[in-house]
Amino acid sequence: MRKTEPILFAVLCLLLFTSELFSQTDKEQIVSIRMASNSALKSYANEEVLSYLTDDVLTTTGNGTLLCGKEELKHYILEGGKSKMYWIRDTKDIVINAKRGLAWETGVWNGYDPEKSTGSIVNGNYSAMWTKASGEWKIKSQLFVTLGEK
Repeated sequence: MRKTEPILFAVLCLLLFTSELFSQTDKEQIVSIRMASNSALKSYANEEVLSYLTDDVLTTTGNGTLLCGKEELKHYILEGGKSKMYWIRDTKDIVINAKRGLAWETGVWNGYDPEKSTGSIVNGNYSAMWTKASGEWKIKSQLFVTLGEK
């Protein structure tokens, strides 16, 4: 039994070291969530899209409409009816405040409607405030500004 203790200790140390080595940074977590959110948007998986937001999320749409809360945003999405429009966000910068569990993301967004064109038909800039208050990164506030249309 005494010979197995050092082996078990070495394995435990190795597991702790490699889990630290391979754990994602906060920035990597946000980028990963953003990619998953983009994929869900493109697949019209609305419930998954909403899962990346806090319940009290504030969203300002590209035309300036302010939506308060996840339920209001869900209603807004469903009002789109049979529209095939979806948006893809391309992150340009993420700044993390680990002490407060907050992050600021900025980038560009492109809107696509596969029934009208293969390329983007509307685009602009966006910013998002992320919070890790629940233990996982979620969007607390997001602002979209439409800057280009075809």
